[in-house]
Amino acid sequence: MIKIWGRNTSANVQKVMWAVGEIGLDHERIDIGGPFGKNREPAYLAMNPNGLVPTLEEEDGFLLWESNSIVRYLAAKHRATALEPADLRTRARASAWMDWQLSVLAPAITPGFIGLIRTPPEKRNHAAIEESKKKTIAAIAILDAELAKHAYVAGDGFSYGDIPAAVMANRYRQIVPERPPLPNFERWYAAIAARPAFRDQVAAVKLA
Repeated sequence: MIKIWGRNTSANVQKVMWAVGEIGLDHERIDIGGPFGKNREPAYLAMNPNGLVPTLEEEDGFLLWESNSIVRYLAAKHRATALEPADLRTRARASAWMDWQLSVLAPAITPGFIGLIRTPPEKRNHAAIEESKKKTIAAIAILDAELAKHAYVAGDGFSYGDIPAAVMANRYRQIVPERPPLPNFERWYAAIAARPAFRDQVAAVKLA
């Protein structure tokens, strides 16, 4: 049985857990990081030198960190065609959108998320939060424009390319209630929200 080291409130852990759910893998998730701590202890750093979550540990001791890499690895290993597109170019587009989440969407939304969810009201930097919201809306508009071309980020079928953006979209829809109408994005999100693994591993987890 594989182990996923990381608390379920981490967006990066949620990506992996969602993929695990889509594939249907037997697993054990171990709380670590955030309020659980232990991610800076020598035993964990020996597995993941960054001290971040998640870390995948397989039965034979193989270790892998970086959430998007874990998702791609598990999809390839288990030949999960529901996640990994068979067509090379579609697979490349899916991977590109995974990277886009890291380079564009996550940096945009993180200050607002930290400010609204993990910072006491009296200590919030409201200017930084509003700037984060503006940048996040702009990033989601990029996603909306892409989704005008096809049903999912990489084409007409769901893939692992949708997972990172949708985890962030779950946060966006909760912390930016005053968001502008983006019909392609909302149509895509409704389809994502109907997936049992997303409901169980992402939507059902309270923001923290």
